[in-house]
Amino acid sequence: MFHNVLHLFAAFWSVLFHFSSCFISAFTLKVSRPLPVKMDDAEPVQASLNSSYRPTLFEDGITTDEEDSEDPSPSESLLPKPSLSPLVVRFTPEDSYNLVYVLFFLMGIGSLLPWNFFITAKHYWIYKLSNSSDLGKEGERRSDISDYFESYLSIASTVPSVLCLILNYMLVNRLSPKLRVLSSLWVILLVFVVTTALVKVDVSNSRTDFFIGTLVSVAVVSGASNIFSGSMFGISGYFPMRITQALVSGQAMGGTLSSLASIVNLAAVEDVTDSALFYFLTADVFILLCIFSYLLLPKLAYSKHYMGGTNEGGGAASVVPPLRPIIKKAWLLGFCVFYVFFISISVFPAVSSGIQSVDVASGTPWTTTYFVPITSFFLYNFADFCGRQATMWVQVPGPTSRFLPALVLCRTVMVPLLVFCNFQPRDHLHTVLFARDVYPVVFNCLLGLSNGYLGTLPMIYGPKVVPRELAEATGVVMSFFLTLGLAVGSAFSVLIVHYI
Repeated sequence: MFHNVLHLFAAFWSVLFHFSSCFISAFTLKVSRPLPVKMDDAEPVQASLNSSYRPTLFEDGITTDEEDSEDPSPSESLLPKPSLSPLVVRFTPEDSYNLVYVLFFLMGIGSLLPWNFFITAKHYWIYKLSNSSDLGKEGERRSDISDYFESYLSIASTVPSVLCLILNYMLVNRLSPKLRVLSSLWVILLVFVVTTALVKVDVSNSRTDFFIGTLVSVAVVSGASNIFSGSMFGISGYFPMRITQALVSGQAMGGTLSSLASIVNLAAVEDVTDSALFYFLTADVFILLCIFSYLLLPKLAYSKHYMGGTNEGGGAASVVPPLRPIIKKAWLLGFCVFYVFFISISVFPAVSSGIQSVDVASGTPWTTTYFVPITSFFLYNFADFCGRQATMWVQVPGPTSRFLPALVLCRTVMVPLLVFCNFQPRDHLHTVLFARDVYPVVFNCLLGLSNGYLGTLPMIYGPKVVPRELAEATGVVMSFFLTLGLAVGSAFSVLIVHYI
C-alpha cells in the first residue's frame, strides 16, 4: 500500500513538473520581446536616448511605440520578436564606482578653473599693475585699469568665447571631440605656464604692456576653455542627465576651489608673488589632470556605450548640424540660460568684489584682507555649487513649464540689491541702502544659489528635448547661449560700475 502511494505521488510530481516546464517555456517566449525597463540606476532608457524629455519623477510607467502597436496573433506571440531599438540600449553597462560621473565632474572643474583663477587673483593683479603690495594705498593709485580691471577681464574673456563657440558649432561634425578637447586643453596649459613664469618677473616699467598681455592671455584661455566646455557639453548630451549635471556641478566646484585656494594662499603666504606662484601652479597641475581624465574616458565601458563613435573624426559627408530644429525645440531653454548668466556676470565679480566691509577703517585682517575673497568669491561659488548639486535630486520646474522663465526673470532684482551695498568707490550713486556686512553675504549667497539651480536646469534639459542625432550640437548651442549671456553681462557690468 505504501509503495503504491509513493509511486502515485512521484507520478503526480512528474506530471506537474512537466506541465510547469512547458508553461514557463511558453511564457518566456511570449515575454522575450524587449521591455522598456530602467537600465541605469539613475536614469530611464528614454532619457539617455535624447528622443524627447520624459520626467523621471512621479511617473508610473513608460510607453513605447511597440506597446502602441496592434496585439500579435496567438501563433506569433510565442516567437521572439526583433527589437526596434539598437542592441546596445537593452544592455547598459554600469557606471562602476561612478567613475564616469567623477571624470565629467573633474572636467567640469577644469572648464572654468582658468577663468576663475584669473578673476580671484585680485590682489596679485593689483600688485602687478600698481607695483605696490601696499593695498591700503590702492585708493591713491586709482586709474581706469585698477577701477575697471574686473570688467575689462570679463569682456576679454567672454567676447572671444562667443566667437569660439560659433566656430565649435560649425566644427561639431567636421572635427572629432577628441581633437577639439585635447587641443584646447594644451593651449590653456601653455598660456598658464607662461602666466606662471611671469609671476616673478618685474613689470614695473611696462605695466601697460603687461595689462594688454594679460587681456590677450585671458582671451586665448577663455576661447580655448569654451571650445573645451562646449565640446564636453555636446558629449554629455549622449549620456543620461546625471552626467550633464556632473559637468555643470564641476564648473561650480572649479570656482569654489579657486576662491578657497586664494584664501589659503593669502593666509599662508605673506608675499603676493609667492602666493600667486603657488596659485597658478595649482591650475597647471589641474589642467594636466583634465587631459588625463579625457584620455581615460573612452576606455570605460559605460562611456563606450553612450559615446559610440562620437570620438572619431567626421567623414567627407560631415556637415554643419541644422540649427532651425534645435532652436525650435530649445529656444526658451536657451533664453533661460542666457538671462541667468547675464544677470550673474553683470554684478559678479565687477560689483560684488568692489563691496567693502563697512568697518574697513578698523584695519583688521577680516575687513581688509579676507572680506572680499570670502563674501564675494567663496560664498558665491559655494552657493553656486550647492544650487547645481540640488538639480541631481530635484528637477522642478520642467522643461516646458512657463514657471522656469518666470523665476529666471525674477533674478533681475539681484542687480540693485548688490549695487546699493557698500560698493566703493562711488562717484554718482552716493546712497548706500544696505550698510551692514551681513547684506552682501546674504545677497551673494542668493545670487550663487539661484545661478546654480536655474542655470543648470535648462542646460541639462536642452539636449533631451531634441532627437539623439542633434544632442551634441544642442549641447554646444546651450553653451553658446551661456557664453552669450556672459558676454552681454560683461559689457553691462562696465556701465553699472561706471554709473555707481
